[in-house]
Amino acid sequence: MIDRNRFHSICPYFAMFPESFAEHWVGKLTKPGDVVLDPFCGRGTTPFQSLLMNRRAVACDVNPVAYCITKAKTDAPQRKTALVRLKGYEQGYKKKRWLDRFDELPEFFHWAFHRETGAQLLYLRDSLDWKGTSSDCMLMALALGCLHGESHKSENFLSNRMPRTISTKPDYSVRFWKERKLNPPERDVFQIIRHWLEYRYQTEPPAGRCDVHLMDMRELPWGKVSLPKSIRCAVTSPPYLNVTSYEEDQWLRLWFLGGETRPRKGQYSIDDRHLRRDRYWDMIADLWRSLGAVLDEKSHVVIRMGGKGLTPKEIVNGLVATSDFSKRRIRLIEHQTTTIKNRQTNSFTPGTTGCLVEVDCHFSVA
Repeated sequence: MIDRNRFHSICPYFAMFPESFAEHWVGKLTKPGDVVLDPFCGRGTTPFQSLLMNRRAVACDVNPVAYCITKAKTDAPQRKTALVRLKGYEQGYKKKRWLDRFDELPEFFHWAFHRETGAQLLYLRDSLDWKGTSSDCMLMALALGCLHGESHKSENFLSNRMPRTISTKPDYSVRFWKERKLNPPERDVFQIIRHWLEYRYQTEPPAGRCDVHLMDMRELPWGKVSLPKSIRCAVTSPPYLNVTSYEEDQWLRLWFLGGETRPRKGQYSIDDRHLRRDRYWDMIADLWRSLGAVLDEKSHVVIRMGGKGLTPKEIVNGLVATSDFSKRRIRLIEHQTTTIKNRQTNSFTPGTTGCLVEVDCHFSVA
């Protein structure tokens, strides 16, 4: 018997929170039919778990990787539809053309992917209409989930040896592979995506759908998108202070979605306040402004937060102080501090001193 829904882990994400966090708060603060919002949706844990619990969901993120993964999980096509779509792409693949295209890519890609594998990836990168159709979005999300990973441990990852949660930088990666004489494995992209599709669909996707938006959370009150009239709860986790930059850590996945062949700052968002201690609370104040404008009366907000150098007391006090910018009556109900164990950074940079604790704060909104 399969207990955990396999769509949850389509694409592991750095700095992600577990579904148990969303499950606890959605179950405690809402009832079936209520609308749950996540303005920093990441890999879509909150909206997907909300759908599994028969709630409605709204989500947004400025990161295209987050948008694609969340959209795929919360608007999943029928298994048969996705398989037929994948077969069509497989039959339309013209090997010679895409091998020539792959040969033109920078050195990193030739160390990261076998030539045959890289050519298939380039073809799908240019062909998948991931913003337009649910089946292509699902295929893209599945590809993102296996684009890189520990291929020496599993035959179902496509790259040379690399962490699964982040994309290591090109120069570092090439040096690592050369020094250890690690060559990229030859993998059939179509076959591996088919494997992951069959694996994920062993559990059923939820029946409901989520409104997912590729946008900055500051745009929520502007009327650019249609929001439900009654949003009863927000469960979210803003970027932790000075912990990660998605444009760097997810750069290879961003490339696969049509981006640059190297990490680029400011390509998708010029908002870098989560990397600056002197501007961090300005970003959180903007979060409260947006929440204050879209949440219903008698609603709830749950925020999980951490950051390098931030103490639990600073986090709680900072959230309480910036809540004034919501222009609503906000009351802190409870908070809890947790020590972070098995930090993800240890998997690729052992011994680092990063974010050691995170704090969960529950607020009521009048």
